[in-house]
Amino acid sequence: MDSQRFIDMLLFAIPSLITGLIAYYFFKEHTKNEDGRRRFLLKKELQVSALPTRLQAYERLTLFLERMSPSKLLIRISPNNLNKEDYEALLIQTIEIELEHNLTQQIYVSEKCWNIILAAKNATIQLIRKASLSEKTTSADKLREVILTEMMERRSPSEAALSLIKDEIADIF
Repeated sequence: MDSQRFIDMLLFAIPSLITGLIAYYFFKEHTKNEDGRRRFLLKKELQVSALPTRLQAYERLTLFLERMSPSKLLIRISPNNLNKEDYEALLIQTIEIELEHNLTQQIYVSEKCWNIILAAKNATIQLIRKASLSEKTTSADKLREVILTEMMERRSPSEAALSLIKDEIADIF
C-alpha cells in the first residue's frame, strides 16, 4: 500500500510539475519580450532626440568640406606676400584649424564617414603641397593658379566626402 500511495502522489505531482514548467517558460518568454520591447522603445526615443544633433554634425562637416575645397579656400584666403612657402603653410594651417573646430562631430557620424572626411582633408593638403613643389610655381599667386588649374582637371577631394555625407543622410530618412 505504501508503494501505491507513492505512485498516487507521483501521478498528482507530475501534472503540477508540468504546469509549473510551462508557466515558468511562458513567464520567462514574457519577461524577455517585455524587456526587448522596453529596450526598443528606449532606443527609439533616444534616436528621436539624437537625430537633430546628428543632422547638425552632418551640416557642420559639410560646411567644413566646402570651406576646405581648394577653389573656395583660395578665394577666401589670399596670400600675405609673394612667398609660396608662406602661402602653402597658411592654407594648410587654415585647413587644420577648421578640422580642429569640428573634431567633436566625429562621435555623431559613422566611422566610415569620418575616415572619408580625414582622407579628403589629407588629399587636399597633399594637393597643395604637390602644387607648391611644382616647377611652375614660383610665387604665391602662381601657387593659386596651379591649384585652380588642377581643380579644373579633376574632382575635388571634398566632393567625394560630400557624396558620402549625402548618402548617409539619405539612409537616415
